[in-house]
Amino acid sequence: MSVQDEIKRFTAPDIRARKGGEPIVCLTSYHAHTAGIVDRYCDIILVGDSLGMVMHGLETTLPVTLDMMILQGLAVMRGSKRALVTIDMPFGSYESSKEQAFASAARVLKETGCGAIKLEGGRRMAETIRFLAERGVPVMAHVGLTPQSINTIGSFRAQGRDEADWGPIEDDAQAVSDAGAFSVVIEAVAEPLARRISAAISIPTIGIGASPACDGQVLVLEDMLGLSPRVPKFVKRYAELGPGIEAAVKGFAEEVRSRAFPGPEHTYGMRKTPG
Repeated sequence: MSVQDEIKRFTAPDIRARKGGEPIVCLTSYHAHTAGIVDRYCDIILVGDSLGMVMHGLETTLPVTLDMMILQGLAVMRGSKRALVTIDMPFGSYESSKEQAFASAARVLKETGCGAIKLEGGRRMAETIRFLAERGVPVMAHVGLTPQSINTIGSFRAQGRDEADWGPIEDDAQAVSDAGAFSVVIEAVAEPLARRISAAISIPTIGIGASPACDGQVLVLEDMLGLSPRVPKFVKRYAELGPGIEAAVKGFAEEVRSRAFPGPEHTYGMRKTPG
């Protein structure tokens, strides 16, 4: 048996069983190379529709297509071995009917080999989540701030700041849990609300800008590496790779333009024969 065969990927039931236990670590990835690095430390790798903004320079996630998600999902699957790879269902691929959602989700699972899909929405998507779960599709839900709803909410603002506004978000989280989601992302909500939801529902909560009160945390990789020009206020930058990349590119450009670029003996590790 090869070493690769001995490595077992996390599954949706594995993540579901972590409720109230060891915190769940999740980061986004869209490439085979970054997936290989992230895979060593994460329980879940999320192929997020944030790739539209991070990779393609789009203003929102709305233009992202199912084909885009599948392409990057394949890359992440090739680069990872142990994390549960979960792929976002993009806007327009699941909302019109539960049958549309199943067709899209089945395509994602079959064409990428990933272990789960994620979709946005609480009570309004509960019937769809139940339909998918009953047909063998593991679903990660997403409540609170839902970026695909940007045209109706108006801006990427925090949700549930006032206790009077907590009810609908609590009801959304309970609905997706009852419907069979194996976990739920809670985005941009105040800590008291995140703590209350995490205590009330039976599935793990994964926070993004929702405080340490959740059962796990997720961030966009490029945001926490200092590669994104604009990031939410709640994001902690664990590195500042942007300036380092710029310095390397600048150094390369200057060497090329000054004709000081290293010759083949440097490039390929060869040395000139003395004399």
